[in-house]
Amino acid sequence: MTVNYQLGLLGYPVGHSLSPCLHQAALHACRLEGDYRLFEISPGAQSETAIRQLLDRVRLGEIQGLNVTIPYKQAVLPILDELGDSARGIAAVNTIYLSQGALVGENTDAAGFLIDLRQQMASVGWQAAEDSQALVLGAGGSARAVVYALLQSGWRVRVAGRRIDQAEELVSSLGASTGSLARLSVLELAPGSLAELLADSRVGLIVNTTPLGMASNRHSSPWLEGISFPGEAFLYDLVYNPAETVLMRAARQAGLAIAGGIGMLIEQAALAFTIWTGCTPPRQAMQQAAETYFRERIAYLP
Repeated sequence: MTVNYQLGLLGYPVGHSLSPCLHQAALHACRLEGDYRLFEISPGAQSETAIRQLLDRVRLGEIQGLNVTIPYKQAVLPILDELGDSARGIAAVNTIYLSQGALVGENTDAAGFLIDLRQQMASVGWQAAEDSQALVLGAGGSARAVVYALLQSGWRVRVAGRRIDQAEELVSSLGASTGSLARLSVLELAPGSLAELLADSRVGLIVNTTPLGMASNRHSSPWLEGISFPGEAFLYDLVYNPAETVLMRAARQAGLAIAGGIGMLIEQAALAFTIWTGCTPPRQAMQQAAETYFRERIAYLP
């Protein structure tokens, strides 16, 4: 029997999302019938009821798969029956599906980030020095997946946040869930502490997990004015629109190798798609769909 895959994205707001474009390309490339819809639920008193009703449609088989984005990656946890290893370790879900009658939550953000990071580093022949560490800018939901991935890959990680309490909570929870507290530490994202870190430690990787620099706020950057970039580091910005952010441009001009977040977006989407359908979509088809999407909207800046 041919399956008509009904897939979608839960979050708020989601009107800007590239996910429908990527997953429609994946469906077409895999020669599968289906649709990918946006399920926008505004936060408020009725949001939990609306989310439960949506997840009941997954339980009933009306929807074969859901992605989850802000602000619900952690809010859905109590509604699910089971969590995959990554979702449990990160304490956040971006992919939901039904398995043997159980509603399962998984997180493909971490694996998607790590796959693309390694590919981007390899493409420029970059390797981290043995004693280098990673500096993660931001301590929100995206940072959780990035830090988890880096810890799984053996990095020592410094989490820099403007809200030190948020960064400390992230380090505490991920340190406990991964048993890697010794390789985690917190840094206030302030000129003095950042300058001190860069003077005393070798930072080989910088990852921006904040929204600063994205199209709606394209002139901003999380990097603090007056602070020089560390030499011979690799900078990865999760922002994917514009293609080169203010942060990326400044790092490139300082001699760093750089990468934007479109590759991670495609990888995490492809991994979720495979969970739902069993098909491994060609990344090139999804990449071409994304480039066409941005080109038509004159938003993807080269």
